Amino acid sequence: MQHSQNLVPIVRNAGEGDKRLFAGGGLHLWKLLAEDTGGAFFVFEDTLVKGKTTPLHLHPEAHEMTYVLDGEIEVQADGERTRVRPGGMSFVPKGVAHAFIVLSAEAHLIAVQSPGTPGQPFYRDASDPAVDDTADLVDLDRLQASAAQNPQGITVLGPPPFAPTPAR
Repeated sequence: MQHSQNLVPIVRNAGEGDKRLFAGGGLHLWKLLAEDTGGAFFVFEDTLVKGKTTPLHLHPEAHEMTYVLDGEIEVQADGERTRVRPGGMSFVPKGVAHAFIVLSAEAHLIAVQSPGTPGQPFYRDASDPAVDDTADLVDLDRLQASAAQNPQGITVLGPPPFAPTPAR
């Protein structure tokens, strides 16, 4: 049987995938790359620590869905703030300004962007193969450099819109 665009079925179980330390402060486990889906989307698991936040940003060419497996985050999208708990999700259409912050000690998320080709280079360029399960590294210079090199994937609009969390 001929498959669409020569795509093949893929199954990845818990813990399987390409583990990468993201300079934005998370441990990514890439389940599907855009190349695996003919560019339709990508999927990664993200493990984050309390207080991790994103700058206010948008994805000019991709929709984003985040599903919370464990923990709690607060999402600001289009000026509205909402808490998202386990089993909850957020959908942000392309071009809509958004950010989030981790409220729980740790959060475990599934992130999907569609289509996958505009945004994937930003995340991959701002990450390295993980050597352990550290999830709290933040390298703002590297994030800004990757965003500048991949403007079709992300536009940073400003600092995080959340009040600073107390120091650990």
